Amino acid sequence: MKLPVRRIIAWCIDWVCILGWVAVTAAVGIPLHANGLIHLNDTAQENIVGAAVIVVPIVVAAAVCESRSKPSTPGKRMMHLQVRTGSARPNFLRALARNSLKLGVPWLIGHTAVYAISSATADGTTPTAVWVLIAAAYAIPLVYVVALFVADGRTPYDRICSTAVTATPPASETRVL
Repeated sequence: MKLPVRRIIAWCIDWVCILGWVAVTAAVGIPLHANGLIHLNDTAQENIVGAAVIVVPIVVAAAVCESRSKPSTPGKRMMHLQVRTGSARPNFLRALARNSLKLGVPWLIGHTAVYAISSATADGTTPTAVWVLIAAAYAIPLVYVVALFVADGRTPYDRICSTAVTATPPASETRVL
């Protein structure tokens, strides 16, 4: 299977894990909010809490996974992929930057757009800036996917962070008999 396809499958597997975390936070947060134990006064507070509770832990967890001795998220591990910087694994700060650009930026742009839509102007219109945010929230991941299939297959966040995703042989092929 070609590397771009493996990366997309790994990404889908990772998103199942991410959605698990979102479900846990919803299972805790919704009852707390419904019972009046959490009071958020405006969309800015909601956006900040959403980022702190959902986005930041996911970005940090992915960075931890990609900076350990086997530099792979669960999806990459299942697809026999790993993140490299040159011939080494990335350090935590590089992996954090990579995942901030890969996951954090598009997610926060999308979050901001959704909250802005929910607090539309008094006349019910949505400002042009919000539509720009929505377009960016969709365009950035689309650019990431397209980049997998052009040139050397490195995404913009890999280029910026001087990383690359490489294939590793399955464990059964690397054992010495």
